[in-house]
Amino acid sequence: MTLNNEHEERIDRQADNRPPLLALVGPTAVGKTALSLKLAKALGAEIISGDSMQVYRGMDIGTAKLPYEEREGVPHHLIDICDPSDTFSAADFQLRCEETIRDIQARGKLPFIVGGTGLYVEAVCYGYKFQEHGGDEQFRRSMSDYAKQFGAPALHERLAAVDPAAAAKLHPNDERRVVRALEVFETTGRPFSELQSQSRGDAKRSPYNLCLIGLTMEREKLYERINERVDQMLGQGLVEEVRGLLAQGVPASSVALQALGYKEIAMYLAGRLDYDSAVTLLKRDTRHFAKRQLSWFRHMKELRWVDLDTLPKNTELFKEICGIIAGKFPYDLEYICS
Repeated sequence: MTLNNEHEERIDRQADNRPPLLALVGPTAVGKTALSLKLAKALGAEIISGDSMQVYRGMDIGTAKLPYEEREGVPHHLIDICDPSDTFSAADFQLRCEETIRDIQARGKLPFIVGGTGLYVEAVCYGYKFQEHGGDEQFRRSMSDYAKQFGAPALHERLAAVDPAAAAKLHPNDERRVVRALEVFETTGRPFSELQSQSRGDAKRSPYNLCLIGLTMEREKLYERINERVDQMLGQGLVEEVRGLLAQGVPASSVALQALGYKEIAMYLAGRLDYDSAVTLLKRDTRHFAKRQLSWFRHMKELRWVDLDTLPKNTELFKEICGIIAGKFPYDLEYICS
């Protein structure tokens, strides 16, 4: 970058009156949590969980929720805010997150979203306008019955026939979202992907002075970390956690218990899988999920990728991240990076 370009960029930063927002994303098990704590302490930031399942109380192990005593005094938000039997949507998250951001900013702190749920994070960063399409409970039941009779792939094929773009993004086993996309088409006559695209198109520019950072690493190394994390969760008592939720009356069909780790273990507890098969399935599904996360994040504009394989030392990684932040926000972070 030339000196003139640096000068122009500095002027642009100074002229940007939008409130600052820092976001750190990446696939599961890549190492967001430890780095986010260090950054939050250095920057005087408060962390907002960008994980769609950490909102649920009692779902701690399977969501890799950081225990309170390990948060090192850093405030964490949007964790444990609803019951597992409740439904919490991306639109709900956006509303709660925007309120939280305003509250953090009013106290002179930096809001810092950390998580791997791409839709949730992007909805806040770019101010998606979610469409209310209503619901058709009878239609949902009929589609669920169809999947039970003919199988999840057949239901997915029905979606592909009316909305190939949405079908391409959804796994055939993700019955809830496949049914939702079919329901939107049934009630509006328009493809869900089209309406979703319009929602994104309404927000061409972030309402925030956004610094968006993504972590990545070599795929096989990431998969090893995922397998290790699953083993660790099982050792911490994931099976007992799922059993407890079911004993409390949380339906196995609920949104919460369709989450990774909970769905597979619930199948084991119901006798539909033996233990080893459930663990194998969980590891495979988590690897596939990480792949989908990376695909989503690669389409997020303004995201600055940091390859952890090129920065093996924690100090080098911290300096790299601080350099990105210092290049975006109009205040001096040089002392932090030293």
